[in-house]
Amino acid sequence: MVALLRTGRRPWVEYAGLVEDRGSAAAVLEEELAAPASPIGQTTLFQDRRDNATTAGPTTQDPTELLDQASADIDRWGAAGMRLVTVLEPGYPPNLRAVHDRPPVVFVAGRLKPADAHGVAVVGARKATHAGTEWARAIAEHLVDRGFTVVSGLAAGIDTAAHTAALARGGRTVAVIGTGLARSYPPQNEALQRRIASECAVVSQFWPDAPPSRRSFPMRNAVMSGITLATVVVEASDTSGARMQARLARAQGRPVFLLASLVERQEWAQEYAARPGTNVVHSPDEITALVERLISPGSLVA
Repeated sequence: MVALLRTGRRPWVEYAGLVEDRGSAAAVLEEELAAPASPIGQTTLFQDRRDNATTAGPTTQDPTELLDQASADIDRWGAAGMRLVTVLEPGYPPNLRAVHDRPPVVFVAGRLKPADAHGVAVVGARKATHAGTEWARAIAEHLVDRGFTVVSGLAAGIDTAAHTAALARGGRTVAVIGTGLARSYPPQNEALQRRIASECAVVSQFWPDAPPSRRSFPMRNAVMSGITLATVVVEASDTSGARMQARLARAQGRPVFLLASLVERQEWAQEYAARPGTNVVHSPDEITALVERLISPGSLVA
C-alpha cells in the first residue's frame, strides 16, 4: 500500500475504494504503473507531497525499488512504535471504513481496541473559556462512565480537557492528529500525546514525519468524525475546525451534538441546529441517550 500511495497518481481517498474493489494494493499498483500519470491527480491528492514532504518517497516508478523502500520504511516505523493499518485489514477502524472519504491507511501509535468503535468525538475551541473546559471534562467523564471512548484532536483547549479528563477517569481516549505520529502539535501537548499512545492510541492518516499544515487539519477532522459514532461540539467560532467537523459529520451521516450554550452565542450553531442530524443538548445524558440507540441491536453503525 505504501508503494502504491507513493506513485502519486490519484487522490488517496480514491485508492481506498480501488484497493477494496481489487482486494489487493499490489494489483492496483501494477495497473497504475502501466497507465500514464494524470496531471489532475498530482494536484488534487487527498494527502500529497506538499503535506508529507519529508517522506514522500522515491521518485522512481520501478516497482522493485518502490516495494523495497516501502518495506524498509514500514520496518523503521514499526521499530519506532508506529503501526500502519490498511483499509483491507481487520484492525482498520470499523466506523471509518463505512464512510465515503475514508483514507486507505492509518498509522497507529499504541493500540486500538474493538471497544473504541464505541467512540464519541468531543471537540471545540483552542482558546476555550473556563466554562467550556469544564463542560468538556464533564462530558468526557460521563462518556467514560457509560463505557464510551473519548475521541478528540489533541489540540489546546477543549481537546486537551477532554483527553485529560478521560485519562483521569481511567477510561479510553483516542487522539486523531493533524500531523504525522513522529511530530507533536501543539508542542506543549507532546507529553500528553506520548501518554495517550502508551495507555490508549494516537491515530494519524499522514506519513509519520508529516508536519502540520493548513490542509492537514480539515482532513484530520474528517477522519475523526468518521472514526466515531457522533461528534459533540462544546465551543467553536464560525471559523473553527470544530464547526467544520460538525459539517463533515453530518455529511457522513453521523449525529452532531451542539451544547445549548454554544447555540445561544453562535449564529452558525443556530443555523446548524435547524438541520436534520443536529441535536441541541443541555446535559451529557442527552448525548448518551441517543448514541446508545445507535449501538443497539440492528443499528447500521458499529
